[in-house]
Amino acid sequence: MFEDTEIEREAFRGRSRVFCIASAGCTALRLCRDHEVVACDINPVQLAYAERRAHGAASAPGDADRAMALVRSVGPFFVGWRPSDVRDFLALSDTGLQSEFWRAHLDNGRFRAAFDLALSRAALRLVYAKEFLAFLPTHLGSVMRGRMERGFARHPNASNPWARALLTGEWTDGPAPPEAPRIQFVHADAASYLEACPAGSFDAFTLSNILDGALPAYRERLSRAVRRAAARGPANAAVVVLRSFREPPPGLTANQAERDRALLWGVVEVHRAESF
Repeated sequence: MFEDTEIEREAFRGRSRVFCIASAGCTALRLCRDHEVVACDINPVQLAYAERRAHGAASAPGDADRAMALVRSVGPFFVGWRPSDVRDFLALSDTGLQSEFWRAHLDNGRFRAAFDLALSRAALRLVYAKEFLAFLPTHLGSVMRGRMERGFARHPNASNPWARALLTGEWTDGPAPPEAPRIQFVHADAASYLEACPAGSFDAFTLSNILDGALPAYRERLSRAVRRAAARGPANAAVVVLRSFREPPPGLTANQAERDRALLWGVVEVHRAESF
């Protein structure tokens, strides 16, 4: 999962029970050391995979990973990236040098053209449903390249596992923490599950990008369900983290996308559940 859970760990400090979108399981595994985690997903195959990881199974590539691996395999021929340049770039810790290196050696015209083609609407329609594509910004390739450059200028590559995963596909999977088998995995739609929970059941929610491509009626339903399931208290009011690939709308003050080392998000909202 390209989600930097350090944002959740900071936002959820002092809070005990977390509702989490299971997805590939990465976020749940990182949060279970300090929190009681309920990991929910509507996709039974994905949920079963996350649960296997919690019991010690190694990670495996998904559809998006395999597509990216194909792009990387032909990348040196089409974009002119030398493997030694990529290795040198990922070994840097000075963000100023990273920006200079990116512009001088990697962000060339061939890369920009290939990247924009890979993220064009025509190419994405082969993989994603039209509902998911409808909210994405136009000229997505240019937008995503800008986010990558923003991240390289802020986060040291040498200590950023998401930069390495993005450019090489390499990911070091540590063992599941001893608390992982205690994660509660739930096969359900998020809104339906939260509607059925007792009021005040959770004091933290991390929702991935569940609302990307969702209809307005579902957005409102999920918001109501979160507010109902959120614990209330003067000291530790419930907190929500929500990500999106869309561009941030004007006036969004809670956006922490620049802090997310995964480099790809346009919006990472962190705010109180009562205002969700």
